[in-house]
Amino acid sequence: MKFYVSCMSPWAPGIVSPEEWNQWKIGNLEIANEKISPKIEFTDPLFRRRFSQITKMTVQVVHDLIERQPEAAKCKILFSSFRGEIEREFAIDKMLIEDQMILPAAFSLSVFNTPIAAATIAMGLKSGYSVTYPSGGNFKDALTAAAASALSGDQDKILFVYADEKIPEQYGEKIKGDEKPLAFACVISSCNDRDDSCTNVTEFDSGSLDYSITDFLRKCLP
Repeated sequence: MKFYVSCMSPWAPGIVSPEEWNQWKIGNLEIANEKISPKIEFTDPLFRRRFSQITKMTVQVVHDLIERQPEAAKCKILFSSFRGEIEREFAIDKMLIEDQMILPAAFSLSVFNTPIAAATIAMGLKSGYSVTYPSGGNFKDALTAAAASALSGDQDKILFVYADEKIPEQYGEKIKGDEKPLAFACVISSCNDRDDSCTNVTEFDSGSLDYSITDFLRKCLP
């Protein structure tokens, strides 16, 4: 079975413009492993002031996609992340060990669905979302979960969002592989409905989804 990915909208530290993403795609630029976030100036300052890097990146890529394809605002969403709000989770663990207590405000912003919940509030999205944690850093599981609704006929289209932030330095040698901050949003559909807002449509075979995040992104970028 086939499904189609369109309107790929990525954001990462040091690579923002389409030209920069093209240079990254061909290997001339690298994503900066830095705690740099988009400014998301289209949101209210009080709304965004306490957001983490992962939440700001998620809000940004969902905004960018919907700006290009307003119809995507009606799609259900699947959000996926390998690490979620890892910096806030680390701070809470530290607080629990040292102070033996957790502040409610800190906890409320550390939960796994914080990034996509913030994005739906920022963009006024009302179709609902699901979140998935692909264990073992297996992006194939995340992609399969995202494509399942389109492949089964449950949804014609789904908005697929992935994001991970910079891992705190305190994790030291436990940081393995090329785990740099990155976010993207795209539309997964059951048919090739190319239009003027999303001219680049990439076909996938459901039986061959063993992609890394960066391989998937390179395949889908124009």
